[in-house]
Amino acid sequence: MSCELDDRLEFALAAARQAQDLILPHYQSSGLTVEAKADASPVTVADRGAEQLLREQISAAFPDDGIFGEEFGETPGNNSYRWVLDPIDGTKAFVAGVPLFGTMLGLERGGECVAGVVRFPALDEVAYARRGGGAFWQRGDSAPVQVRVTDTSSLKDALVCFTDVDGWVKVDRLDAFERLCRSSRISRGWGDCYGHVLVALGRADAMVDPLLNPWDAAALVPIITEAGGSFVDWEGRPSIHGGNGVSTNGRLQDEVLATLAGR
Repeated sequence: MSCELDDRLEFALAAARQAQDLILPHYQSSGLTVEAKADASPVTVADRGAEQLLREQISAAFPDDGIFGEEFGETPGNNSYRWVLDPIDGTKAFVAGVPLFGTMLGLERGGECVAGVVRFPALDEVAYARRGGGAFWQRGDSAPVQVRVTDTSSLKDALVCFTDVDGWVKVDRLDAFERLCRSSRISRGWGDCYGHVLVALGRADAMVDPLLNPWDAAALVPIITEAGGSFVDWEGRPSIHGGNGVSTNGRLQDEVLATLAGR
């Protein structure tokens, strides 16, 4: 099974780089058209084009694997593997010309997240992991570096990330957001997948999202857990289907969850 994972991880790293090459010509382009989806979130030709590219690559390399993506939904497979795709996580940042957006390829086996790649096209950086293989970060063509979470053990000493305040308002949990910010040493809006990856890299201690879809989370789980951290929903369940998410270095998980709950 590890050979199967290694093959798919190697493939995912190459596919993410190809998606980067497709996305970057649209980045900071004056001619970029932005449309609104049914949920009012933005989408561009780069989002759709990158997902189409990834789907074509997966179907050619692993025709029996299932695919589930943000833009084009579910394509059932004939084995236990399913790819979970977010072609541009952080489209609002992408549209604004901010470089903290990422292309995410998560891989499930039997419903469990076993490999993940998050590539940041504008930064030419990638974080990746597969179960049992450690978590790594790479910039450009430099050698990959194995990464670990911090050893911060108290929220009062922690750097905590979030995406934006609007999500907390939508779920009527602005009180939890304020508690989290007051309780931490530093709180910063380095959002979307970038904030979660910062936890894996040991540059932040926690990242909290009040609204999260499965395609926003699947690639993160292996990266964060293989770096020694934890990814759970606000109820403490290790799930990408809870509608929200908390990445921590593991030591802070219980305190962050208690702070969100007002305990």
